[in-house]
Amino acid sequence: MTFVVTENCIKCKYTDCVEVCPVDCFHEGPNFLVIDPEECIDCTLCEPECPVEAIVSEDDLSEDQQHFLKLNEELSAEWPVITEIKDPPADAKEWEDVPDKLKHLER
Repeated sequence: MTFVVTENCIKCKYTDCVEVCPVDCFHEGPNFLVIDPEECIDCTLCEPECPVEAIVSEDDLSEDQQHFLKLNEELSAEWPVITEIKDPPADAKEWEDVPDKLKHLER
């Protein structure tokens, strides 16, 4: 099992989660983070750190978020590892809980 970064992270990209990860499984894109499912050890440390609850266990993915498992796998192979917290985007608060953000994902 792995944890998955879901849609609510898009354009928010809070990085509180990356500092607690013991295996450096987070990867950073322009406006989204992903988890490498091959590296994730299911330690649960990242999940409570996300202020927008964008990280969920793959077993708890809702039907409309299932595609994020494959997206995390795909993008973690392309994007660099991130291990240190960074400031969120200036407009992150405005994007919290906005629905249908997948169209805003920058690769």
